[in-house]
Amino acid sequence: MLLTIFLAIVFCAAISLMLLSAVAFIQDIRFFSSAPKEAQAVLRPREHELFYGAKVIGWTLMGFSVLMIAGVGVISIWDGFRSGFTFWQFFLRFVSIFTVYKLYDMICFDWFLLCKFRFFQHYYPEVESVYNGRKYGYNLRSQLLKLLLIFPAASALAAWICTLFLK
Repeated sequence: MLLTIFLAIVFCAAISLMLLSAVAFIQDIRFFSSAPKEAQAVLRPREHELFYGAKVIGWTLMGFSVLMIAGVGVISIWDGFRSGFTFWQFFLRFVSIFTVYKLYDMICFDWFLLCKFRFFQHYYPEVESVYNGRKYGYNLRSQLLKLLLIFPAASALAAWICTLFLK
């Protein structure tokens, strides 16, 4: 269980690094496809880097975050094989990691960074009017759908696939 908690923390750190690299350094509006349509409509493409080398730093951090996410997957599966996990043990590991991530995403990104700290509005001031006055982010319904339905289903599928290789 301790490894699962550690992997969930690493997963959240990797997603945070990915967000930072996309918003602060790369600044390509293609990364904001999950933003509300009103925000996407007012986003202006950034033609110039924030500073010389910002995109190189951003893409390097993005690559590192992808490797961290892949590492979480590999280690969680490898340790499960090594420990002889059952379907339910794999399922609990995967759903725990996804649940911690989604709660972190909803609390840290959608509520704190977007509404309280105004991180996105600092780099994209044109979206200020879209997020002004919101108490929470913009996609609570889809966040809850992922938390309560999609991630448990994906965890069950991944656990089932993992147990196929144990027989």
